[in-house]
Amino acid sequence: MPVPREFKISFDDLFPHGAFVTGPVEPVSEFDEKVPAASRRQKADKDSGLLLWDVPVHDADPEARASSRSVKIRIAAKVQPTPPDALPGLPFRPVEFDNLTVAPYVNRSTGRMAHSIRATGMHAPAGRAAKAAA
Repeated sequence: MPVPREFKISFDDLFPHGAFVTGPVEPVSEFDEKVPAASRRQKADKDSGLLLWDVPVHDADPEARASSRSVKIRIAAKVQPTPPDALPGLPFRPVEFDNLTVAPYVNRSTGRMAHSIRATGMHAPAGRAAKAAA
């Protein structure tokens, strides 16, 4: 049996205390050191061919290490995903992600294990997460 490259994970397992979008959704650029950053093309997902977008997220878990509280969730989509509406009195937008997967890899520069988090979409929290955010 082959080992999958990505593992499915529920939003509640990954972010039990909720998550917040902390900045703009940005296109993921193809890396080519010979091409200036402003001229680089947007990267596409190898499997679906959809464009890739990064969403900066803060994990609201008070027990999380400072170095792991800020993450980027990568979304493959035809058009730029739109974060949920801001809520009055909150500096960041509460969010939930659809169809989350985690892919472990070894960071070549540090030699440490890291992980990439992907989703198929995002939306405003519902139920327990919405109450916790309010």
